[in-house]
Amino acid sequence: MRKVGFDRDKYLALQSEHIEARREQFGGKLYLEFGGKLFDDMHASRVLPGFTPDNKIEMLSTLVDDVEIVIVISAEDLSRNKVRADLGIGYDADTLRLIDEFRGRGFLVGSVVMTHWSDDNRPAKAFRRKLERLGIRVFRHFPIKGYPHDVVGIVSESGYGRNEYVETSRDVVVITAPGPGSGKMATCLSQVYHDHQRGIASGYAKFETFPIWNLPLDHPVNVAYEAATVDLDDVNMIDPFHLAAYGEQVVNYNRDVEVFPVLKALFERVLGESPYASPTDMGVNMAGLCISDDAVCRKASEQEVIRRYFKALVHEKRDELESTQSDRVALLMGQLGIVKEDRPTVLPALDLERRTKAPASAIELPDGTIVTGKTSELLGNCSAMLLDALKALAGIDPEVKLLATETIEAIQTLKTDHLGSRNPRLHTDEVLIALSMSANTDDNARRARAELHHLRGCDVHTTTILGTVDEGIFRNLGVNVTSEPVYQHARLYRKK
Repeated sequence: MRKVGFDRDKYLALQSEHIEARREQFGGKLYLEFGGKLFDDMHASRVLPGFTPDNKIEMLSTLVDDVEIVIVISAEDLSRNKVRADLGIGYDADTLRLIDEFRGRGFLVGSVVMTHWSDDNRPAKAFRRKLERLGIRVFRHFPIKGYPHDVVGIVSESGYGRNEYVETSRDVVVITAPGPGSGKMATCLSQVYHDHQRGIASGYAKFETFPIWNLPLDHPVNVAYEAATVDLDDVNMIDPFHLAAYGEQVVNYNRDVEVFPVLKALFERVLGESPYASPTDMGVNMAGLCISDDAVCRKASEQEVIRRYFKALVHEKRDELESTQSDRVALLMGQLGIVKEDRPTVLPALDLERRTKAPASAIELPDGTIVTGKTSELLGNCSAMLLDALKALAGIDPEVKLLATETIEAIQTLKTDHLGSRNPRLHTDEVLIALSMSANTDDNARRARAELHHLRGCDVHTTTILGTVDEGIFRNLGVNVTSEPVYQHARLYRKK
């Protein structure tokens, strides 16, 4: 059994209560900027064991009758065809996906705001028409000259006043987006400006899980956040404004600290005074108060930093980049006193590759057992590892064959003779299909298939970069994979 270090139930209760208290502070509407992922927050679930990937949306569900969702998307991201790397879909498609997800959980999705709007942006105009045909209201927000430093110009009719006012009907307006840099904060502040012009009481708060403000700067949970955002150049730091105002050391990150003087001036100009003395004050995050076992979260976060290191190495190899990101994560690993070999699956996979002189892999099961997989004439190493892991979970003798040789050879013939594949070995998807077919007639195959859900959250390391098929299967199974930054074959063309 995996150890739990986070109290999910306490979090759901405490977080929703704190959001409601913040709304009452302003006595009207609360525009709540949601950073990170509302759905499928896998990073949080890895570094805070017990925090489920749907924790945030479950928490919001306790306020569902008071909440309205507004999705923000940058017109510039549409023109650049920006893609969500974790899902492999464009920001336009993800906007539609988010609307469906929210509606499926009973939330009111009021509208979409398109920021950085310009009339010559054809992809943005096309997406706006599509949304309106689907019955979704679209509001446009425009680039503001001198943003974010020209406070007088921003808080004026030619600044925020030029933006279209987003009409909302609920007291808690959650502002979310497909990705960072979409303009969530600017949308919130624009709405507060327009509300003030209309005599409507409203305020702004920020919900971001990381960094956790009331954990030490060098706590592995906060270091893991920094490792996860090396591509954004985020750096955790002590909030100097909070220290000056309250004499208390708390953690924030550089972008919020850098922009706070401007935000404070904006609040003063819009509301007459700033409701916040520090960027940390703006947040409503209660996650740090819900850690039930600090040692468990520390260990999980150290493993996440190592995982991010391998991810950066593979990213740099694939895109032929300098080692900037991996070097930064390596420094963080040094701060924590950990090395890549501290990931339990790394050395077993590398040792098997050394002994067999072929790609290999290893998986750590929930009880800590390590199962390896080697490359053979019939199976790729990940496929072999997957079958052996399922046998271990089901208590099946390791010598038992879950798939008949004849079955594997028949699939190989189909691949090489009819589908044009040069690799006869079965991939993970092909093995799982064959296993499911065998489960109809073979009790061992049925027992093995029934264990698939126990792979979720397991850690895998492979000695070569995964192909797209195996990568997708492991993602769907919820397995956390790292790889050595090495290709199995020396080729110029790679499938994306």
